Parts: sequence; C-alpha cells; structure tokens
Amino acid sequence: MTPAQALIRNHFSTRWRALERPSRMAAPAPWRSWLLDNGSLTQRLVSASRGRFHVEVLRQGFYRPSRSEALALGLPPRRLALIREVQLCGNGQPWVYARSVFPVSTLSGAERRLADIGNRPLGSVLFRDPSMQRDPLQIGELQLADGTRLWARRSVFHLSGKPLLVCEVFLPALESVEYPLRRNSFG
Repeated sequence: MTPAQALIRNHFSTRWRALERPSRMAAPAPWRSWLLDNGSLTQRLVSASRGRFHVEVLRQGFYRPSRSEALALGLPPRRLALIREVQLCGNGQPWVYARSVFPVSTLSGAERRLADIGNRPLGSVLFRDPSMQRDPLQIGELQLADGTRLWARRSVFHLSGKPLLVCEVFLPALESVEYPLRRNSFG
C-alpha cells in the first residue's frame, strides 16, 4: 500500500454533502462530470481507457467501518463489515481508489457472491442486477496531510433491499483523462 492509499483510508469520516444542488457544487470543472454521473463508473473508465482497464484489489476483509460509513448504512457502532478496497486503473495508472462496505447481513442469499468477486469490478455486478436501487450521491473533499485535495463521491446501493456503501476517490491521474460522452446505454 502506498502512503497516499494509507492517507486516503484515514479520511473516510470526511464530511459528505448530498447533491441536492449540484449546480452549486464547488468541485473544479474537470471533476464535475465524474462526480455527478449516476451511471456505471466502471463503464466510463473502460471507455476512457479504450479497454485498457483493470481492478487491483488492495485489501479485503472484515473490519470496522468508519463512524460515517456505519451511520450511512444504519449499522450499530463497532459492528464488523466486509470492507473491500481497490484501485480502478486505466492505461496502467490508478485512476480511482474505491472502498466498499458490505454489512454482514447483506452477504446472504444471492448477494453472498459479493464477497468473492476478486478483481472483477463491483460496478459490473451492481449495474446488471435488476433489483439494484441507488440512494442519492454524496460528495466530499479529502485534504491529505501533504496538502493534496481529492474529490470523492459515495452512495448506498441496495440489492434485493440489502444495503452496501460504495465510495470512490478520484485520483490526480484521472484529472487529465477526458470524460467519455455516453454513446449507448451502459449496464
């Protein structure tokens, strides 16, 4: 794990803002399209990388979610959950650091498969599930100790009514990547 990843991990209790008024969002222009898109980020990254996309699993196991994460999921304090941290890479560079929190109760029935997706993108599972519902996006700005400012978004997804939280932190290498316009329906 790089020092930047360790710093990011320590910021998951950041203040998150609901996107009720996206036009007033203070995010710089290069990040707005990435932050506001309700579609599959995985598909956007695959398109932007012209298929040179992969997922690198950094850590997965049962840990305590941050207080903010537990609150977003309605979990009691100090309850363990499956936490999966990955880098979404395009053209050989890490573009997004993603952290997903799966309550133990979510990992039952058909959703048990979520614990074993390995290096497949979670988005490919979520956006193909007909039961998937997504709560409104929230955005946050992470200020790292070295002064770097990163933009992030998160939302709670529901599969068959069971919640999971996905947070995506947009890394500096993505800033110069052109946001791909939607040419067809992504799933």
